[in-house]
Amino acid sequence: MAESQQPSTRSNARVIAWCLAGVVGMFGFGFAMVPLYEVFCDITGINGKTGGRYESVGQLERDETRTVEVQFIAQNGPGMPWVFKPVTRSVEVHPGEATTVTFYAENPTTDEMVGQAVPSLAPAEGTLYFHKTECFCFNQQTLQAGETVRMPLVFIVDQALPEHIHKLTLSYTLYDQSKLREVSRIEQAITTTNGNG
Repeated sequence: MAESQQPSTRSNARVIAWCLAGVVGMFGFGFAMVPLYEVFCDITGINGKTGGRYESVGQLERDETRTVEVQFIAQNGPGMPWVFKPVTRSVEVHPGEATTVTFYAENPTTDEMVGQAVPSLAPAEGTLYFHKTECFCFNQQTLQAGETVRMPLVFIVDQALPEHIHKLTLSYTLYDQSKLREVSRIEQAITTTNGNG
């Protein structure tokens, strides 16, 4: 009887090991979602992924003959409890002019948290002509418990925007990066400890 239980015990241990490995893998993938999303969108150009910081090379001229409506949408990623919204829902801009708008974020929890906003633009055709010179999405945002912040976005709609595009919708999804930062701190502490002996 003991002999028949031994293979069963080994089989159970193997199943438990595979399940634990799966859980650890899913946990790691969850933390890597934002960086992977950014790389994927950079490579494929899908989902209206906007570019990084724009540096203008010379004086841009305002096109007074046309206006473009830019709408702003903010939403939270899974499990992100912050209040996150645009202060202004939409603006009319002349191509070539720098425009500043503000987004509001609040951490209603009792813990410090870190957020990362990921932008996308619709229609996707407009991504080549929408330039961010300053954006809260360039960096992670750390908010203490109960802290609020107003975050600026400065952008320019390029004069070369095709004539048939009259409206652009800029959407931000805010993801919780707190646990990822904590994992990074633990990894650094382990590396430092191991390096010192």
